[in-house]
Amino acid sequence: MAPPSLSSTTIVPPFVGLIVRVLTLVCLLISLIVIATNTHTTSLNFVDIKTKSTDFYAYRYLISSVVIGMAYTLLQTAFSIFFVTTGNRLGGEGLCLFDFYGDKFISYFLATGAAASFGMTQELKRISDLDKFLNTSNAAASLCLFGFFFAAASSIFSSYNLPKRA
Repeated sequence: MAPPSLSSTTIVPPFVGLIVRVLTLVCLLISLIVIATNTHTTSLNFVDIKTKSTDFYAYRYLISSVVIGMAYTLLQTAFSIFFVTTGNRLGGEGLCLFDFYGDKFISYFLATGAAASFGMTQELKRISDLDKFLNTSNAAASLCLFGFFFAAASSIFSSYNLPKRA
């Protein structure tokens, strides 16, 4: 008798994992657009001072975590599409481990990016009057945090697909 395939041993239907990955990708894409386009111009004595999100290290960290998270999620989305359409997991056990550890790493990376951005925003609110700029930065960090929640759900789903070892 042949051993059961990976698709017959999954607890979560493959299309649910695909939907969660797509939601992660959408949240991260919107977060990237919001934070990358966030600017504020202040006029002081005939001089315009333009503030961009890339002027601050914490926001740069948010951007980098979102970009790396998007790249990983895009790759995993392609693997999920293959799994949903064919019913076979590409790469077997090795890819199951890559899914699990990759999902763990990316979810924590996204959480730290959002946390750094939230912390920077709170510190800047105490010393400056850039309300619209800071609220937009908070919106981008919130979307990154939602991306973290979806990536964490993917991590839980990928743990169900780990090979059973005796």
